[in-house]
Amino acid sequence: GRRFARAGAAFGYPMLSLLLASSPSFTARPLPPPRARCTPDVLMAAVFIDGEAGTTGLQVRGRLSTRDDIDLITLPEESRKDPAARAEAINKADAVILCLPDAAAIEAAALVAADNDRTVLIDASTAHRTNAEWAYGFPELSGAQRSKIAASKRIANPGCYATGFISLLGPLVGAGAVRREARLVTSAVSGYSGGGNPLIAVYEGAEHEPWGAYGFSLSHKHLPEMAAFSGLDRPPIFMPAVGDFAQGMVVSVPLHYDSDLEPAFAEGEGVGERLHAALAAHYADEHFVSVMSLGEEAWKEEGLLERGAFLRPDALNDSNHLQIFVYCNDAARTCVVAARLDNLGKGASGAAVQNLNIALGLDERTSLE
Repeated sequence: GRRFARAGAAFGYPMLSLLLASSPSFTARPLPPPRARCTPDVLMAAVFIDGEAGTTGLQVRGRLSTRDDIDLITLPEESRKDPAARAEAINKADAVILCLPDAAAIEAAALVAADNDRTVLIDASTAHRTNAEWAYGFPELSGAQRSKIAASKRIANPGCYATGFISLLGPLVGAGAVRREARLVTSAVSGYSGGGNPLIAVYEGAEHEPWGAYGFSLSHKHLPEMAAFSGLDRPPIFMPAVGDFAQGMVVSVPLHYDSDLEPAFAEGEGVGERLHAALAAHYADEHFVSVMSLGEEAWKEEGLLERGAFLRPDALNDSNHLQIFVYCNDAARTCVVAARLDNLGKGASGAAVQNLNIALGLDERTSLE
């Protein structure tokens, strides 16, 4: 009902108001002096999480708080919305992770001093994802993308749904398998934590929906990045849903050989095997993205299906991993590619920490295992 609508903004509809939960209190301490990025001679980096009391911010803090190479800057609770205090923290940090709504993230980015060419901003909001001056934070997109992130002072963390979609279509368009002009449809189901504190309160209360489709305006805010970084010439029709589980996500994209694939790629036998091989080749050297064996029978043998039948969305919870599944019917000339990930992990906080590690010149797996 109304409570569900309030959470809609976090799932991609900013016109629906998102209520802010009360912020937990952390102990304040003096702000440290500026430091350079991590190098063999500089063992710690100062990091400020602007918006650390939200769902993503708390997860980022949890991943960073035990590290001995990160010095977290924390503001007292009463100063967290004070522009002057935030500006001081932002400009004293080596890196800042913005866990804020879009408008607040734009405001925070403007707090970087004109002469500050040192601080790295990583924005977890939608605000800068298709801005050419910001590096898109999906390093597995290509080797060039990882290098771009490493060299950038402005990094836009991908959306959770977009991460799944782009992980599937980017390599297939790039390999000449899927047509740029393909008119695709994608469906997805996410855990309710993706709606932030308001939706968490709904689903952890006594009265809530068991499952809910939404996004009926067909204008989800992840659509621009889905088109921009998949290689398609337009976004898909997107049908998202939220289920009665806290974390986890599956994003699925059906493909018709005769209308969605390049004609040369769709010729002959073994089209499904070639689609699978294209994805496997793209991610062969990646740590966090894995392409699973081809087809249902292989998944059963490997124990990937719950009760031998169901692909659980929550199997990767609390990790930064993403798994890709390919299942095809060559006789019907159809295939589905699907991505499974934690919407709060590779879809949010895990990706932010991975991008932070890359930006600071560290092993990108640090605190993500």
